[in-house]
Amino acid sequence: MKLNQYIIFIPLIIFCNGLFAQDATDLVGYVNTLQGTNSNHELTRGNTYPTTALPFAMHTWTPQTGRNGDGWKYQYFKDKIRGFQQAHQCSSWTRDYAVFSFMPMIDNLVVNENDREAKFKHADEIAKPNYYKVTFENKIITEISPSERGAHLRFTFPKAKKCYLVLDGYTNISEVKIYPKQKKITGYVNNGEGFKKGFKNFFVIYFDKPVINYGTWQNRSNNVHADSLAGEGNGYGAYVEFKAGQAVQVKVASSYISLQQAELNLLNELGADKTFEQTKIRAAAVWNKSLHKVEVDGGSEEDKATFYSCLFRASLFSRKFYEIGVDGKAYYFSPYDGKGHPGYMFTDTGFWDTFRAQFPLNTLLHPAMHGQYMQAMLDAFNQCGWLPSWSFPSEAGSMIGNHAITLFADAWVKGIKTFDPAEALKAYLHEATNKGPWGPANGRDGWKEYAQLGYVPYPKYREATAKTLEYAYDDFCGYQLAKLTGNNFYANVFERQMYNYKNVYDPSTRFMRGRDTSGMWRPNFDPTEWGGPFTEGNAWHWQWSVFQDINGLINLMGGDNNFAAKLDSVFSEPNKVNVGTYRGMIHEMTEMVMANMGQYAHGNQPIQHMVYLYNYAGQPWKAQYHAREVMNKLYNATENGYPGDEDQGQTSSWYVLSAMGFYSVTPGTGEYVLGSPAFKKIT
Repeated sequence: MKLNQYIIFIPLIIFCNGLFAQDATDLVGYVNTLQGTNSNHELTRGNTYPTTALPFAMHTWTPQTGRNGDGWKYQYFKDKIRGFQQAHQCSSWTRDYAVFSFMPMIDNLVVNENDREAKFKHADEIAKPNYYKVTFENKIITEISPSERGAHLRFTFPKAKKCYLVLDGYTNISEVKIYPKQKKITGYVNNGEGFKKGFKNFFVIYFDKPVINYGTWQNRSNNVHADSLAGEGNGYGAYVEFKAGQAVQVKVASSYISLQQAELNLLNELGADKTFEQTKIRAAAVWNKSLHKVEVDGGSEEDKATFYSCLFRASLFSRKFYEIGVDGKAYYFSPYDGKGHPGYMFTDTGFWDTFRAQFPLNTLLHPAMHGQYMQAMLDAFNQCGWLPSWSFPSEAGSMIGNHAITLFADAWVKGIKTFDPAEALKAYLHEATNKGPWGPANGRDGWKEYAQLGYVPYPKYREATAKTLEYAYDDFCGYQLAKLTGNNFYANVFERQMYNYKNVYDPSTRFMRGRDTSGMWRPNFDPTEWGGPFTEGNAWHWQWSVFQDINGLINLMGGDNNFAAKLDSVFSEPNKVNVGTYRGMIHEMTEMVMANMGQYAHGNQPIQHMVYLYNYAGQPWKAQYHAREVMNKLYNATENGYPGDEDQGQTSSWYVLSAMGFYSVTPGTGEYVLGSPAFKKIT
């Protein structure tokens, strides 16, 4: 069943009802922030960490089981914590930036991150969006509740000889200044990659109990400088001592603009909270308001836990990178040009992942923020000469495609018109006809050949067939935005290329394939071979990446019956792996095998929309069946909650939309395809 224009209004009505719901149910109680944390390099169950944060907050907080700089900052199977971090990591594969951490301890001062670890059990851990609590085996209790740019922490120390709190400056240049009489520490950290000169995360920390001893230390050498009030250099940190056997409240906030702005952030966000409980209650109210935008009824308690845990994850990225000045207006330090600007900025997401479901979900749930985001992308273009593709917080250019244009088109068709479409099209044309200095998604890898040959040739360019498919969809979105806004020039430019997917379809094998500059198909074709002309997948996975012209793909493959039979084959084929150019098993391969759904690899993004394509071939019941199978078998609210990388809210958003009974197969059109809702009632 294919949905036409009238269906666009159904989800909008659903969500508008949810916006004004007065139900007092505590939806935060359903969320488990430990969902997906049982991950490692070889097998991911989400690659998440127990995030304590407000929706889309600039900073998040998490316990740390991994070493400083380790991409896996929290792994469920570990039983020791070495710190509580202010974190920004959106993927284990990208590591983190602008990090510092606290670690409480008793009896002896131990600064070395390996030696200061404290044992804990998950039975002594509470992990909610607004509140994290853990009790160590040594009886120290740590509690965290967030604000957008800071946090309120409480450390409850048992009776002991001495009680310390260590501040770790992480892996690069940092500065600390201790003000014992004011019960205060200030400083900055500068760690991570790809920042403009002058980037600093300024922080301010206040304690509610007297500091009786203090000092600084360096985490490269672990040298301690007792009674030192200040230090600056590689990995500088601080420590403070408190009277034993008491609870110490800590308020902390930080800023990318200045230390003065960090003080203002703390005053604005935490100044009114005299107790930890006030911050905790306030944060719960913020999350309940956000989660109540979608209310579900009729499913099991386990279904609700999975749904709201996924909705929580879908509401973390992209992060706000702006701050509120004394005049009440938004300002930010730009990671793109290293200067301060008025307005809004967002970061920490990869569009290759999130254009598919996470952004389409947020256009419905958070249209005002999405409108700010669209202008922020154009501001980024004006500051560095390129549209974002993977921001962390500056542009990394990771993965493939120029998917910023899909966000512009999807916003416009849904009535979010906060940006100049002509400027967006101009910026996209620049992306589509140039190659930038960063990764393959910064500009267009192989753009000349794509324009001249109608495809990106392999092996001249890695992942060339996948690039061809995604460039064609991006060009469709450029065409769509141009048509919607009456811009015939750009419509004509992009229309010529949006059907280029046909140039990498081989009718003899009925698969998308790699071909060289002379037009020859790559020899020794094996549809189960990973890599080569494909990105993190094989021909079975990339066959379906024709979001913009599914009816054209159906015709190319011989009509509805042949198309549906090919979809069936994805599930009936053996789940064998040819590692191909990867030369060894990567976690995505392992996850596909473990899912035991043939060649269907839901743990990665390229094939996630595929189950809904049955609707276009007149067999909607199969879409409903397989969507339910994926939801029931591959998702839950536990530490093993995902079938692969969660990826900045994308895999969670797939679940949220699917559980609601519809999906956006073609972002940029406003069209939704029906599935099978997991609940009897959704408002």
